[in-house]
Amino acid sequence: MIYKFVTRTPFYPDAGLLILRLFSLFLMYYGYDKLVNFSEKAAYWPDPFYIGRAASLSLTIFAELVCPVFIIFGLFMRVALLPAIINMSLAIFIGHTGQPFLAREHAFSFLIPFVVLFLTGPGKYSLDASIHK
Repeated sequence: MIYKFVTRTPFYPDAGLLILRLFSLFLMYYGYDKLVNFSEKAAYWPDPFYIGRAASLSLTIFAELVCPVFIIFGLFMRVALLPAIINMSLAIFIGHTGQPFLAREHAFSFLIPFVVLFLTGPGKYSLDASIHK
């Protein structure tokens, strides 16, 4: 019995990937907050691509509110992960620049699972797996 806990063989890797994908639900809260408070946030939002503060905030909302839906369902997941990974990287290196690590920790907590999901794929409990059978 104890052998199952010390072996390298994963128990249910696809279930683990599903749980990791569901973690994106938490990011949607922040995207929704930015959408609801768009006019207040657009006045001071960073503009790393020099496309305007409102456009940069719109891209952030897309990465935090729309992309997680695709990640959760595992539909076009790697494509949806790209904006999310870029967004979290920009939050770490531009949005929270000059701040201590604890201010950046939140973005890291989303970036790491997104990179893991990008490398592993969505798993068998996903729409991508259903489509590509």
